[in-house]
Amino acid sequence: MADTTMHALSGPTGPKPKKRLSRGNIIVYGTLLMFSMYYLLPLYVMIVTSLKGMPEIRLGNVFSPPLEVTYEPWVKAWSEACTGINCDGLSRGFWNSVQILVPSVILSIAIASVNGYALSHWKFKGSETFFTILIIGAFIPYQTMLYPIVIMLREGGDFLTWILNEPLEWVGLEGPGRVRIMGSLTGLVLVHTVFGMPILTLLFRNYFTSIPEELFKAARIDGAGFWRIFFQIMLPMALPIFVVAIILQVTGIWNDFLFGVIYTKPETYPMTVQLNNIVNSVQGIKEYNVNMAATLLTGLVPLIIYFASGKLFVRGIAAGAVKG
Repeated sequence: MADTTMHALSGPTGPKPKKRLSRGNIIVYGTLLMFSMYYLLPLYVMIVTSLKGMPEIRLGNVFSPPLEVTYEPWVKAWSEACTGINCDGLSRGFWNSVQILVPSVILSIAIASVNGYALSHWKFKGSETFFTILIIGAFIPYQTMLYPIVIMLREGGDFLTWILNEPLEWVGLEGPGRVRIMGSLTGLVLVHTVFGMPILTLLFRNYFTSIPEELFKAARIDGAGFWRIFFQIMLPMALPIFVVAIILQVTGIWNDFLFGVIYTKPETYPMTVQLNNIVNSVQGIKEYNVNMAATLLTGLVPLIIYFASGKLFVRGIAAGAVKG
């Protein structure tokens, strides 16, 4: 009893709690704050500039908030800004980007998830060679493949016409009975799907490899086959890596400029190509507020995806990147 009393009177034991405002914390949080301001300042300038009229912008103080808020630059950027002879703003490019994005993301993720699942649990002859080829493809610069892909898309139309023996309206026509993939949205969807395959297959393979193999073996013993195991066991456990794949593909495809300007035509330009035409236009007055609004509108979709699924992205990228 006396020992217990003496122990209570001696006070709390254990390590001394650290001060919240210690020198180390001040350095860490100060550094984070400095870098945050560095990256957020351009965004702040873009937002306040897009809400100002041109007379106020000409005063020269880019950091001051707008004296009179106006949404006219946003309206003009969306529906009135001119890109060449067309003056319908970014709205047409937005819907073109949506038509490119949705099938590209669905196709690339669906195929890559099956590839990663097969390479992780259903080994076949030459599987390691196939996986090595995919990994090499992930690191080949896009610029080296631009012209070969142009030839493939051009000749691919003739090949499809010969195989199907009839025209396909959904990929565009180039004369009677001839399919035209080059310059169509379908051609660009195929390009994004193929180029997204290597890195997505790597992510899915590493993630599925981290799942305990006992689950797979137990399902095999119960008589489950390839597709049943994939849909009933693997997919319900793979939500984080699917979120990672969606974010990577949405960001890469939506922000793409190079493929969009090469493999499409003015009627089917994605949003990024139209943004470039608006910002770099040399005709008339340079409307900086419209340019800033157009830039913010173009980057809105990836930002929404990031903010909506940030925690799952961190979980998935960690699980799919460090194992394998």
